[in-house]
Amino acid sequence: MKAGVSIGLCSLLTLLAASGCATIPPELRDPRDPWEPFNRGVYRFNTDFDNAFLKPIAKGYQAVTPEPVDRGITNFFANIADIRSAVNNLLQFKLTRASSDVGRIAVNSTVGLLGFIDVASNIGIPSYKEDFGQTLGYWGYSSGPFVMLPLLGPSSVRDTIGLGGDIAVDPFFSIREREVLWGAVGLRVVDARADLLSAEAVFDEAAVMDPYGFLRDAYLQRRRYLVHDGNPPPDEFELELESWGEEE
Repeated sequence: MKAGVSIGLCSLLTLLAASGCATIPPELRDPRDPWEPFNRGVYRFNTDFDNAFLKPIAKGYQAVTPEPVDRGITNFFANIADIRSAVNNLLQFKLTRASSDVGRIAVNSTVGLLGFIDVASNIGIPSYKEDFGQTLGYWGYSSGPFVMLPLLGPSSVRDTIGLGGDIAVDPFFSIREREVLWGAVGLRVVDARADLLSAEAVFDEAAVMDPYGFLRDAYLQRRRYLVHDGNPPPDEFELELESWGEEE
């Protein structure tokens, strides 16, 4: 069984790589995205999977779930994410932010009924949502090439490595009952996808020419912004513009 799955996965990856193998000349590729043909193949696979399965399920979930319940489930998973954020803020020696995360967990897990009510935000305790990819970036690790992960979506080499740390501190992955574990993971995925339905029209309008390129650029820009806590240094393109302006 495992051998069959492995062969099937290898066949899928080979097909994805071959699907875009000669579509983009090397000299025209974004230097941040050296694996662009493969990544575009994965993007098409992810889009087809989303349109065929995930989006219809998310729409059905949104249709049958009352808005207060939907918001409560989103808040519950956000409260779980604050645990990961607290660990990463500690690893970055951001003690004020770590204490804020711990305060959010304490308030929302008690007064907020296990996080279903976001009391912490209502009383002014900020949310940071740090992850291990950001921690690696804080300690000087570059993002590396852009990667489009099957089913998981946009990432980078650094953020893909960081996923291991995110999983290690996620309380759900310590659940031994597999049915409960994957039920919780499935609910989290569907709830997150349902929350993105309202933003989908904006994305489609903004990315009408090249959805893949738009998604890649937006992801890399946002991750750079988050790693530097909202104050990223100028990148090479910005420095070239500044130099050109000074020469002029």
